[in-house]
Amino acid sequence: MNVPEKPKLLSWRDIAFVGLPSLLLALGAFWLGAQFIKPAPPDRLIISTGGEGGAYQIFAARYKDVLARYGITLVDKPSAGSTENLERLRRPDFEVDAAFMQGGTARATERDELVSLGDFYYEPLWIFYREAALRGGDKLLDLKGKRVAVGGAGSGTHFLAMELLAANGLDAGNTRLIEAGGLALLERLEKNELDAVFVVGPTQSSLVWSLLYTPGMRLMSLTHAEAYTRRFPYLARLVLPRGAIDLTQEIPPHDIQLVSPMSTLLVREDTHPALIGLLMQAASEVHGEPGVFQKPGEFPRVGHSVFPLSKEAERYYKSGKPFLQRYLPFWAATLIDRVVVMVVPLLVVLIPLFKFVPQIYGWRVRSRIYRRYGELKFLENEINEDPGRHSRAEWIEKLDRIEADASTIRTPLTFSDMLYTLRVHIDLVRDMILRRTPA
Repeated sequence: MNVPEKPKLLSWRDIAFVGLPSLLLALGAFWLGAQFIKPAPPDRLIISTGGEGGAYQIFAARYKDVLARYGITLVDKPSAGSTENLERLRRPDFEVDAAFMQGGTARATERDELVSLGDFYYEPLWIFYREAALRGGDKLLDLKGKRVAVGGAGSGTHFLAMELLAANGLDAGNTRLIEAGGLALLERLEKNELDAVFVVGPTQSSLVWSLLYTPGMRLMSLTHAEAYTRRFPYLARLVLPRGAIDLTQEIPPHDIQLVSPMSTLLVREDTHPALIGLLMQAASEVHGEPGVFQKPGEFPRVGHSVFPLSKEAERYYKSGKPFLQRYLPFWAATLIDRVVVMVVPLLVVLIPLFKFVPQIYGWRVRSRIYRRYGELKFLENEINEDPGRHSRAEWIEKLDRIEADASTIRTPLTFSDMLYTLRVHIDLVRDMILRRTPA
């Protein structure tokens, strides 16, 4: 007894014809997403600051507390100041991600791969002098012939001091310019080793605060402050109001005109975007507070740096804190961000595939059935045109070949009705042969 052959429902050729291109498309989408996905953010960020006890170090310490809440360790690398910070960022072999920078102290080059995070705070220039050495000084020209500390070499203070002094015709030939900075200047002033000092930094700076309260020290009010801002566009004119530091002791005793560059933070372009976002959040928390020269929430803000604004910082200024980080822990938000980058290209490819692949597969199956219908129709036309061309046995043999081919079609159950309909039509043609041809 012959056991009937099990119906063949699937065609591996059809599956390969449809499945392989679909698999290649999915792999291509996966590869494309992998080109844009960033690795997990590192748990450490290295920042180049400034001299010991300076404002840059003070702010870096506050950043450290903010970043620690997100599991990021901030490593502070002291430096001479802005100029050295820029050199560190430009050196590929120096391990640093970000650095504080005083506005106006840097010139961008085509080879730079650095971006700015915007303006963070005013960084005024304070010129203190001993009252005994200089009475009523309100012009830089009054410092001619004096002993003046112009900041340490490589610092932003030194850069700005030399530019302003040169604008007034002062140089090492007519004035004793001393490259020194830091808290040690206060002791040297008290020992009569210096007549005046240049200091750049916010009011929170240890040296500025100490000099404001030291008896016998005076803060110069620059008569030409507005003129300096026209000559040096990176400077802004500020007014320190009478009593703004201390109302009880009335410090300062009258309004003081100052000039100020902006402080910014430069980062390398390859710094992880998630870390840049955290730096922006830390800056908003630290520098967004009200101060002597600023209103609440005035900083950080989009600046006019010679370096391009970071895309991540630009997004932060427009939209604020990333959406996911408002509701999820930092590690979870960054993980989802990375997964989305991979999933979106896959969905873009897979959703159309899920729609069109069954249709393509169905077309492949129907095309084989339609091909037999074509052969059947051609045979029927031949019989109608000339039934006597072949004998009944020959017509039946041709029809049997078509039926045999139809029985070998691998057809999913969904298309079984079409196959059975084909067989019914084959039987109809068989009846026509029996009627139209002699036995």
